Amino acid sequence: MARCKKCKKSFPEVAKVLSLCAECVRKGDDECLAEFKEIHARSRERFGLAAFPPSAVGGVRCGLCQNKCKIPAGGRGYCGVRRNEQGHLKGGSAEEAAVSWYYDPLPTNCVADWVCAGGSGAGYPQWAYQRGAEQGYVNLAVFYKACTFDCLFCQNWHYREHSMTSQTHTAAELAESVTASTSCICFFGGDPTPQLPHALAAARLARRQNKERILRICWETNGSMSPELLQEAMSLSLESGGCVKFDLKAINKNIHYALCGVDNSRTLENFAAAAKRIPQRPEPPPLVASTLLVPGYIDEQEVKAIASFIAELDANIPYALLGFHADFLMTDLPLTSRSQAEECLVAARAEGLKRVRLGNVHILR
Repeated sequence: MARCKKCKKSFPEVAKVLSLCAECVRKGDDECLAEFKEIHARSRERFGLAAFPPSAVGGVRCGLCQNKCKIPAGGRGYCGVRRNEQGHLKGGSAEEAAVSWYYDPLPTNCVADWVCAGGSGAGYPQWAYQRGAEQGYVNLAVFYKACTFDCLFCQNWHYREHSMTSQTHTAAELAESVTASTSCICFFGGDPTPQLPHALAAARLARRQNKERILRICWETNGSMSPELLQEAMSLSLESGGCVKFDLKAINKNIHYALCGVDNSRTLENFAAAAKRIPQRPEPPPLVASTLLVPGYIDEQEVKAIASFIAELDANIPYALLGFHADFLMTDLPLTSRSQAEECLVAARAEGLKRVRLGNVHILR
């Protein structure tokens, strides 16, 4: 048992980095919010990342995401890859992005593998090569080394230990990596948002170079991009048989800020906007949601609220609840318990969602 430093009550899970229980985080007075801000500033300092989105007078504005950085001369944005060089924005363009990729044999552990064309054969024969999982094909998994959030539980934080701009690739180099057995490309990270112009350019080029066959375009994202860029990403997924997978980390603003260091308004707005385009191609589902069940914080109450939000938009949107394993600054938390996962599953279904599943069940305790 751990004690919350504010209410002094004991709980099975209270992360040392926050030292507060979920209920005290939700109440979040000004003192708590200031402390959350400082926690994230310290977490970023060790990697040389800006503590907060810069707002320099006379700086160059970057409009790729919700952070709306005004980057000073010679400086970098909150993501670490967008930079101001002599008054011009660099990083994340078609000519340059901090990115790597690999071939992931299908079926893979994609968040949407249970409903997507590559994992389930949904949409065969227009969008899938086989009726079931596409055995013998691969996903080109594209990892962008930057993020617009600062999640204390990040599962892929290790890219920060190296210079995020020391090794870059052009969109053309990425597109040329598509092989005859590549049936889908998934852009993830980090998050593709800070370098979305590069990802969009690569996706379009790859599609043009493979226009006579199936090549789906998919995204895994925190949804913080500009509304205009979201629509471009959504269009590519709709026309190719792919999907946009939103990681809805939390719906309560204080919980989200405490865990992720930024506001979640843009994510929710973008998710709602994406949902409006589902009728253009209902199957395979073009929009999928997931939530990581962080012990002690993303509980039944939080999942219930997220599920209600999704159901009001479209009850058929697939929603995956993912088991948590301790990482980054939350290594003191346990794995998600089976009881927590099952309670959250029941809560999500009770809100009217028709397609909900538990993921990462092999790590539940």
